Amino acid sequence: MVPRRTAVMAGTALAGAGFVAGAAAGGARVLLTRQASIARRAIGKPLGERAPDADRVWKGSYGDPLDLLLLGDSIAAGLGAERPKDTLGGRLARGLAKELGRAVRLRTAAVVGAESSALAGQIDGLPHGYAPELAVIVVGGNDVTHRVPVPTSVRHLEEAIGLLRERGAHVVVGTCPDLGALRPVPQPLRTLGSRASRQLAAAQAATSVRSGAHAISLAHVVGPFFISNPEEMFSTDRFHPSATGYKRTAKALLPSLLTALGENDAVPFGHHPPAPGEGSAGAPS
Repeated sequence: MVPRRTAVMAGTALAGAGFVAGAAAGGARVLLTRQASIARRAIGKPLGERAPDADRVWKGSYGDPLDLLLLGDSIAAGLGAERPKDTLGGRLARGLAKELGRAVRLRTAAVVGAESSALAGQIDGLPHGYAPELAVIVVGGNDVTHRVPVPTSVRHLEEAIGLLRERGAHVVVGTCPDLGALRPVPQPLRTLGSRASRQLAAAQAATSVRSGAHAISLAHVVGPFFISNPEEMFSTDRFHPSATGYKRTAKALLPSLLTALGENDAVPFGHHPPAPGEGSAGAPS
């Protein structure tokens, strides 16, 4: 898939491409359009469209590598990190290797700017016969900023989960982050974004567990850190996570990854295992 734009610009289009069109009053349209312009100037586009390349075998000396696949948008790709080891994939690979005592072979198919509709294409682009043991999906922010209907978004997510399970993968979904944490976006635009992202996240979680995947509410388990410590958690564009932000996010995801692999019996608050009868991973039961 060829990215249409970066997730940064998608975020700043929150009003111009989305919520402005839904404003009932002309005065509200003017206000939100002005706020979108302010956000564009505040956020900018300093990070480009490519995250550091973290795809390799991590902790190779441990042997017997586990294949880890990352799908989704710029967060899954690791945009905002300056070093491969600080991307979400790098952090997850190192964390898993430490917990499992196994090497982890990372493959990142996530694309900056991707919406949920791109997930099937990311899977189709994988090498023939590639069968990851564990697949992590983080997507949704661009669906919100482009006003993709929630039922449409979750339909694409459900399809992707099914395709991954057919390949024998354990699937873990990090739901849409809370866009209300984006301080450069002024009020009331930020509140509207927060409401829409939380609605999508709830629908993603319900769809994931029904489809046999594990779901983690990023807004609940890591969102408070981004709201209370934005200077530390966000990168220079104030939109994507920093190295510290990715460290926190990976730490938040890790319990469900280990549970999906059969290493844990229980998960903490904000983590949702598959619905009974759906199985934790692999081919649908």
